[in-house]
Amino acid sequence: MNWLHDHPDVRTIRVAAADLNGVARGKRLPARFADKVFTEGTRFPYSVMNLDIWGEDVEDSPLVFESGDADGLLMPTERGFLPMPWLSAPTALLPIWMFHMDGKPYAGDPRQALARVVERYKALGLTPVVATELEFFLIDDSGKTLRVPPSPRSGKRRTGGEVLSLRALDAFDIFFSQLYDACEAMDIPADTAISEAGPGQFEINLSHQPDPLKAADDSWLFKMLVKGLARAHGFAASFMAKPYDEWPGNGMHMHFSVLDAEGNNIFNDGTPQGSDQMRHAVAGCLAAMSGSGLIFAPHENSYDRLVPDAHAPTGIAWAYENRTAALRIPASGPQARRIEHRVAGGDVNPYLMIAAILGAALIGIEDKMEAPEPIKGNAYALDLPQMPTDWEAAIDAFQNCEIMPRIFDRDLITNFAMTKRQELHYMAELSDQEQTELYLDTV
Repeated sequence: MNWLHDHPDVRTIRVAAADLNGVARGKRLPARFADKVFTEGTRFPYSVMNLDIWGEDVEDSPLVFESGDADGLLMPTERGFLPMPWLSAPTALLPIWMFHMDGKPYAGDPRQALARVVERYKALGLTPVVATELEFFLIDDSGKTLRVPPSPRSGKRRTGGEVLSLRALDAFDIFFSQLYDACEAMDIPADTAISEAGPGQFEINLSHQPDPLKAADDSWLFKMLVKGLARAHGFAASFMAKPYDEWPGNGMHMHFSVLDAEGNNIFNDGTPQGSDQMRHAVAGCLAAMSGSGLIFAPHENSYDRLVPDAHAPTGIAWAYENRTAALRIPASGPQARRIEHRVAGGDVNPYLMIAAILGAALIGIEDKMEAPEPIKGNAYALDLPQMPTDWEAAIDAFQNCEIMPRIFDRDLITNFAMTKRQELHYMAELSDQEQTELYLDTV
């Protein structure tokens, strides 16, 4: 509450939680009622945490009529109040998460799902260290076709991608300067920004931190911030997996290592190859990769990105310093030995993504799974087990995977699959343009 006292110009607050699609669901209320949220919380129906992408109830969901559409209790997370710099009036955001009325965490909340995985690490005296890399497009969507916004500096539009181009970054310097200022105000550790291979495509890295919940919060808040700030500048920012057919899509890569109770990186054995525990973690991630494909590619458009030779991995394999592999071990000093998971699109729910990856890695460590030999060369040219190639196959694989119940609550698995099957059914009624309009701002 001290934050509000220090910002007396803030008259309204938003309380919001991430649903299973990563969409912010919440309420607006006058700042003078903020005390009540901290002492009593607020209430949403449990069903709100797994609405479909349109914000509709899932038909036949056990959370709706079967249970009387009962309420859950939502309480503030440890994050506290944050400014919302993309809004014109001074406003605060209070992130919240869901519990049962008796105070027990609601396992269908994606943030609670990640917290469960983190607690399993803590029980073993282990701490995951996590960083994410988020790609997005700046888009002028005012016409019938998507295109790059004109540069505020030159008034010109770039027609192609410019990898690692300072000129492309400088064309939107005002936007990026305001974005970094906003990240600092929101305690989001935004690090390096680069231009990417698509027109108006950029990537910003969020720094490594030994707190997976904060890393997921940061990624979720960053997506909200980028989209909101872009609209304030008169264009869109989209984390949609594949907004342009002819250009590479948006990914959300995750780097992680694991520290023991003394703060030592358990993936480091002093060699470039990494430790046995690192290879066990790799094996766990590989074993769960097909089953968790729906987490990494949760939407119809996601599968347009996961095609060969498009800078997104399709084969299930790992390698040292090889960006065609699903899992890459980057070249680094021994203390920074880590795994880069390269499958997820920019359209994912960060809480579910990080939970799926860390959960699979922990299973590999616990079971001492043996990783296959790392591949060499172009993964697209090798005969490898493949990720699910379409949405329906991914839903089936998620529901039938024996590893998923070791990571996620069974009700979350059922509810997420039901949500995705409903979206699959109704998405068939939309044209490509209508799908793009739906996904552009939503994901």
